[in-house]
Amino acid sequence: MSKKGKDEPNIRDPGRRNLLKAGAVAGVSAALGVPPVAHANGGQGGGSLARKSRDRELTLVNGKIHTMDDRNSVVSSVTIRNGRVESVGGWGWSSGGRGEVIDLRGRTVVPGLIESHTHFVSLANRPGYHVAQWELANNVAEVLALLAARRARGDVPEGQFITAMGAGTPRTFAELRLPTLAELDAAVPDRPVFLYQGGGGPARTNTLGKQFFESATAPLAGPVVVGADGSIVTVAGVNHANRALYHLRVRQTFEDKKRSALDAQAFSASVGITAVLDQTLVAAATGTLDPASLDPQPTHALFTLNHYRMYDAWLALHGEDRNLIRLQINFLHNQGFIPELGGLDKQLPELRERLKNQFQFFGDDMLRTGAIGEWAAPFATPANANGYAVWLEAQRLCAQARWRNENAQAGSPTSTDNIEQVVATYEAMDAEFGIKDLRWGLQHADHATPGQLARLKALNCGVSMSGFRWLNGVPRTDGLPVGPLFPQIIASGIPAGLHEDGVHIAPHNPWFGLHYATTGLNVLGQQINPGQQISREQALHAYTRGNAWYLNREDELGSIEKGKLGDLVVLDRDYFSVSDADMRKIRPILTVVDGEVVHDSGVLRRDRRHDGR
Repeated sequence: MSKKGKDEPNIRDPGRRNLLKAGAVAGVSAALGVPPVAHANGGQGGGSLARKSRDRELTLVNGKIHTMDDRNSVVSSVTIRNGRVESVGGWGWSSGGRGEVIDLRGRTVVPGLIESHTHFVSLANRPGYHVAQWELANNVAEVLALLAARRARGDVPEGQFITAMGAGTPRTFAELRLPTLAELDAAVPDRPVFLYQGGGGPARTNTLGKQFFESATAPLAGPVVVGADGSIVTVAGVNHANRALYHLRVRQTFEDKKRSALDAQAFSASVGITAVLDQTLVAAATGTLDPASLDPQPTHALFTLNHYRMYDAWLALHGEDRNLIRLQINFLHNQGFIPELGGLDKQLPELRERLKNQFQFFGDDMLRTGAIGEWAAPFATPANANGYAVWLEAQRLCAQARWRNENAQAGSPTSTDNIEQVVATYEAMDAEFGIKDLRWGLQHADHATPGQLARLKALNCGVSMSGFRWLNGVPRTDGLPVGPLFPQIIASGIPAGLHEDGVHIAPHNPWFGLHYATTGLNVLGQQINPGQQISREQALHAYTRGNAWYLNREDELGSIEKGKLGDLVVLDRDYFSVSDADMRKIRPILTVVDGEVVHDSGVLRRDRRHDGR
């Protein structure tokens, strides 16, 4: 599945085990209470075919391993062989001394967490030497420490930017602001720095960045306006944060993009996410199928990329067997009613071609396609006749082609009309085509009524509940819950997952979403979802087995059981017993994907005496 081109050299595979080298970030991470983060600049190693051809075995012993099986079994050991769970609860080690044994020393282990709604490909395409960890910082000082640690690793060439973007900041920081130019200069004086807030700016830079942006030129844009304090904002209707982003994007090489994809995966592993169902990005809604028309523009926000090309680096890494986590790709289509295309039969050209030429659920254990994600066409109500006709036609096309399909609607405490439109349309599609075996879905579903949930369940649909309101949610003046109505959704018995909807409007870190689902508290400690809490076990089930169902992979992922894929996370504290405040701060000390350690904080002294390599 690798796409080789003249600008894509075939690099020897360093092997995923060699991607765990920790640098100076370890020290600052310890200072912040964050374990060191695996990153992706390891040295050369043996070829992937040689590595994969030998028996691989990993045994974890002396732990509290929550399997999340049907009995909620807790065992002390597990063995993973050649990427799959070989034995659970007994000393299953059988390789004659060729495997690795890790003593967990009583640590809590859970299955690898799965994201059922994310826009992870954006994080995997960040320009510069990106610091995704800034979403874990509590204040400006910690942001500055992370930036300084990134510089201290010593691999950022002169003139290259250190960047941090998205994640919904700065609401996560105590000061509710980004660092100033002077603060950035003090932290990183000899490399340009660029911070970009949320999905559309504003942004902030340091002195070297200011000098670059104020003189930058590119085919479609001139210099960027930068304030004396390093601020980059909208001036005279021009979003200069997006213009600055454009200048960095057009200078990215393919090797830059591969590094960015690996760094994003290493961060994912460091917070315990081992598989993502990517919903791609909101594409520019043109009527053309020409990929070149979607190349970076000075007006493009962080959430806009060329959706034909944005997985190329990941595909190349997959061909080299270098990816750290599992990716499943849903396809979001943003073509609404486009008058110049003509009648309804000429609308939705991209969706029509997708359904005719793409395979669903095609690939392997590490990388595969999904189906239609978040929406097949922008949602529109009957009041918008043309938009509604196109949206309805998109549902019909998916049903007729026998594709899985999703819509994202949340509703509110005072109106569930949009959810009702989705449910009624699904029922109509089932009556006309039969969709019960297709597993259609409703994303967010915050205020779906018990009746609506029952009707969706009867159609064999699922829901993916949103945890991202932890960041931007505020208490309603009427005291009603912001949502989702978690207990009501769980009680309905409908297949239910939990997601963060990162990485623009919310962080990628799943422990924030788990904290919100179990407490109802936002980032400021305010109660915004009164009476709508679920248990920690229910929330974890949603992030593991519930999300595995949403990926159509419940037979492979979501629990630690014999025959399933070997993905698990060793935690720095006990998820089931720590305080609410500490639960939000959980970080993995070890993350395993496909039976290989892809994140290691160094807390456990790993015993390699039985590693035959």
